[in-house]
Amino acid sequence: MTDPPSGSGVDLAWEVTKLGAGQTITVNKALIDAYQAASSPHSIRALKSDLEAFDLWCRCSHRASLPATPELVADYLDARAGKGAKPASLGRYKASIAKIHQLLDLKDPTQTELVKLRLRAIRREKGTAQVQARPLRFKGPVRDVEREAPRGLNVRALLEACPDDLPGLRDRALLSVAYDTGLRASELVAIAVEHIVEALDPEARLLTIQRSKGDQEGEGATAYLSPRSVRAIAAWTQSAGISSGPLFRRVQVRRYKARAAVKGRRIDSISSRETWDLRKTLSKPAVPARLEFDVGSVALHPGSIGPIYRSIIQRAFDRGALSDLTADDLARLLKGVSAHSTRVGLNQDLFASGEDLAGIMDALRWKSPRMPLAYNRNLAAEAGAAGRLLNKLA
Repeated sequence: MTDPPSGSGVDLAWEVTKLGAGQTITVNKALIDAYQAASSPHSIRALKSDLEAFDLWCRCSHRASLPATPELVADYLDARAGKGAKPASLGRYKASIAKIHQLLDLKDPTQTELVKLRLRAIRREKGTAQVQARPLRFKGPVRDVEREAPRGLNVRALLEACPDDLPGLRDRALLSVAYDTGLRASELVAIAVEHIVEALDPEARLLTIQRSKGDQEGEGATAYLSPRSVRAIAAWTQSAGISSGPLFRRVQVRRYKARAAVKGRRIDSISSRETWDLRKTLSKPAVPARLEFDVGSVALHPGSIGPIYRSIIQRAFDRGALSDLTADDLARLLKGVSAHSTRVGLNQDLFASGEDLAGIMDALRWKSPRMPLAYNRNLAAEAGAAGRLLNKLA
């Protein structure tokens, strides 16, 4: 077998050829290349990962992965469910197996009644509720987003606790923009300086979103950047010397330890007839500890956004900015924080401020009401008819 082509992207045709090695399967490279060109890089990586996992399981079970039988797919889904895979993930695995069979012009084994019933049984047993990312709301868990003081885990305290060094300036701008726009991690790291344009408000800006998860064809969208975010972006870009290209970049930190002064001989005390080593003879001055920062030239990886959020939260707690939280509270909250937390938080703040579903869907570029309704389920229970009545009775 030949080596894969060079480059950072995934060559799906080569991966499929590797998957079907030793089996009588014809690979239509033109069709696979067309599918790859029509799909996002994230979708291609997910398909590749799913197929590799399926093929590995089949090899360990001494069964051929392509073409797959309905019994094989059903057994695979059962095996993954037994190892803790959620119903949503099992649905993705099923879709990936179906897609590769379609691309190879093979009969789709996932459409049989056996696979459908087996997956339905798993969903019935485990339930279909997905774990929601911990929301990062601007003032935290408050009822009145305008009048109440911030409390708990809140974006305002996190922004104020960011230091004024380069990593802190980057983190403040990143968190502020993420909350304002509700962008997903992949969309957030794709922001370039050129995407920020003027708004009617001279202190605000607009962000042109080139492409998103719900806009694979690049129709584009626009989000609002508050004056708060504009100031944070300006402080970050000016300090980092960024005038074009990716907005959010890696900052490498180099730490130098302090060095005490080293006593030697004064140079005027050395005879011209002496043999001496200048490095050992002259005095060395004390050197204080210092930090140096290097700003990268490429965008952050989407996988780094969640860890950056958790680092911001931990740093704010250590500085006393989240004074009403205990260490146990923090440990519990951090487990649920992900790159999606700002999107969930903005979604909930919009709901709490009285915005209707249509306005929320437009602001966060939702194509379906399913997810915004799911994110607001808990708030809706409190603000609904039963919640209003029971609060009056209390």
